[in-house]
Amino acid sequence: MPAATIKRGRNREPDGARWISPIYTFVSERLLITEVHLSEENGAPLPLDGIRVVEFCQTIMGPSCGLVLADLGADLIKVEPAPGGDKTRKLSGFGAGFYAAFNRNKRGVAIDVKSHAGREVAQTLIESADVVIENYAPGTMDRLGIGYEEMSKRNPGLIFCSLKGFLSGPYENRLALDEVVQFMGGLAYMTGPVGQPLRAGSSVIDIMGGTYGVIGVLCALRDRDRTGKGQMVKGALFESVSLLMMQHMAGGALLEKPVPPMTSRQRAWCVYECFETKEGDQIFIGITSDNHWERFCKRFGHEDLLADPKLKTNEDRVANPDRVRPPVAVACKAHTKAEMCAIAEEIGIPFAPVATTEDLYDDPQLNAGGRMCETILPNGKSVKLPRIPVEVGDHQFELRRQPPEIGEHTREVLAELGYDENDVTTLEESGAVKSR
Repeated sequence: MPAATIKRGRNREPDGARWISPIYTFVSERLLITEVHLSEENGAPLPLDGIRVVEFCQTIMGPSCGLVLADLGADLIKVEPAPGGDKTRKLSGFGAGFYAAFNRNKRGVAIDVKSHAGREVAQTLIESADVVIENYAPGTMDRLGIGYEEMSKRNPGLIFCSLKGFLSGPYENRLALDEVVQFMGGLAYMTGPVGQPLRAGSSVIDIMGGTYGVIGVLCALRDRDRTGKGQMVKGALFESVSLLMMQHMAGGALLEKPVPPMTSRQRAWCVYECFETKEGDQIFIGITSDNHWERFCKRFGHEDLLADPKLKTNEDRVANPDRVRPPVAVACKAHTKAEMCAIAEEIGIPFAPVATTEDLYDDPQLNAGGRMCETILPNGKSVKLPRIPVEVGDHQFELRRQPPEIGEHTREVLAELGYDENDVTTLEESGAVKSR
């Protein structure tokens, strides 16, 4: 076998015009067979098969970006600090599920990137990558010698996705968290009662910021198909929450008055709220069109309301809540939650039983077609967790790997990079890397 150093994902077609993702690659004089991730239904490779992503991330924003790329078929290598691993593993309370939720379909290596030997391993790994994603504090990757400026010199096709609190601008070096930007960006103000700002009940901005990072990575991969060059990609929390606030910004400008929190909002539809059912549960009902109103009135015998000219349009009904809401409340109170759900589905009006976290595990829609991922938790128990919320042809974006243990794939990945057993043992003994 002739000596060669052709990095994974860097082979070119003969005309040099396009990047291709090879199944066979040469790395440090070793012929490797790239793992091919197949879609179970049709045997076709997953969309990002052949793309290697190296993740230097913790908590949620970065790992959620990695999760989506991994689910789409990328070879996702998660780099955790040696020897202790991602601190998210040890969180309790609200953060107890973070690691298990956002780290499936990844291979895990543990490297002490602050050590000289560990830094060299990280650099070699990045040289083999198509994409790096990181969400460390601003400037950390550069200080460690594995930032974009340094690594793009060694790997010109590298796409480097940096996920931070803020995009380029006066705030770019500030630290931020999901909850910080929810308050800073007005989302907490819009969510809570007047004078009581309240964060959303999930890490919505972390997940949104990570997902927009995926969009940036996919754009950069498409650019690389044309140019052969990588580039820097940035995603951020604050700009993500501002996008969620865009509808309120536009509405405030149009109405020319301050926008109140959603709990005190001016109604846009005549019925759009929760009602109590016969057994004391709650159901959300939305009557947002004339057709909804007509079907509700006919089903519950309110032809008088349907014929009333003062309730003809949605705007008319919004102006007369005392005549519109009571009939809906009475109807809900006369039926159990299950009965009211069935009626609402039958007559085609928007509805939702008010669910808890526990209700989701066995939800028929989430479980349709085996679309839940049976994920093993750190305590050995398993839980069904949702797939990414997208359908693409016949592809099945299912669970292929459980969230890795600390250093579970260190030896495997280093062998792919050309390190022999003695090399890895020496690195382990020095503390530069950790394997399971």
